[in-house]
Amino acid sequence: MPEPLIRAALPSDDDALSRLDHDTWSFLHAVTPRQEPPFEPFFDSRHRPQDYLVAEAAGRIAGYLRLAPPTPLACNAHVRQIQGLAVHDWARGRGVARALLRAAMEKARGEGAVRMTLRVLGHNEPARTLYESEGFVVEGVLPGEFFLDRRYVDDVLMGRSLDV
Repeated sequence: MPEPLIRAALPSDDDALSRLDHDTWSFLHAVTPRQEPPFEPFFDSRHRPQDYLVAEAAGRIAGYLRLAPPTPLACNAHVRQIQGLAVHDWARGRGVARALLRAAMEKARGEGAVRMTLRVLGHNEPARTLYESEGFVVEGVLPGEFFLDRRYVDDVLMGRSLDV
């Protein structure tokens, strides 16, 4: 598979991204119940197309990443937070998530951010390994924060500087 094309999301991506969310849903990364048809719109007043990067590969959407300020506070404006990352099964292991992550860091730098944070479930080893390989470190753990699939799961807070 060639290098994925990373671009800003478009309003017309709504249905494809909604299906991607449904198709990739798993207790490995989701804290909300699996959506069933009819699906809610992917974009709404809190989840705007400009907050998303989309990866295209083989002529179709392969994944997305949501990047947003963690709060609306001016004193926190120097931080961007990854608030969602999904990659289709057919595109996994091909650098799509890494390309999205790197594009998000570049976008955040361009917006003046100097720090990037995220939250990941403690048992999601593939995601944690990816984040660590891109310079993220564990900055905190909320033990047993979620009860998923009949067990307690940690919420792991990770972050990194965006200084090159």
